[in-house]
Amino acid sequence: MSVTDATPAAEVATIATPINLVLFSLFALIVYLRFRPSTPAATLPTAPPATVFRIFTPPQLLPFDGQNNKPVYLAVRGKIFDVSPGRNFYGPGGPYANFAGRDASRGLACGSFDAEMLTEDLKGPLDRLEDLGGEEMEALRGWEERFGEKYLVVGRLVPVGHAEAEADEEKK
Repeated sequence: MSVTDATPAAEVATIATPINLVLFSLFALIVYLRFRPSTPAATLPTAPPATVFRIFTPPQLLPFDGQNNKPVYLAVRGKIFDVSPGRNFYGPGGPYANFAGRDASRGLACGSFDAEMLTEDLKGPLDRLEDLGGEEMEALRGWEERFGEKYLVVGRLVPVGHAEAEADEEKK
């Protein structure tokens, strides 16, 4: 008698039977239905309205102080930045709120947030900052650079009566 005759042939059990495949598919479907997200995929937020670069005079800039759901703009060395994303700082009640809607150049350069740093006569000439020292101008350039990296430039500040301001008004 040979060795193969003495032992019965080994049967190989397979799990790939039709009933097992049906049961596995049913199990996978139940797991999917149980753990799928209950809400539809998140929708993208709506895009903010387009901002057009424009020329501002100080009186035209003044309303953009964040009140009445308006954006928050401030000017630094003639560039007007939309600082609305930083509304907590520059908007109503924020530590820099007095700069909203104004030329903030002198206050930022001097490191002062007092109202005296703002130009009182909005219809007068722009502050040329000629009396500032080297350190103050360097500080102002630093602020301007930070604003340029973080916020959009939405316009340029010119004095009342400037030819560009009048031309911009005619376009409207």
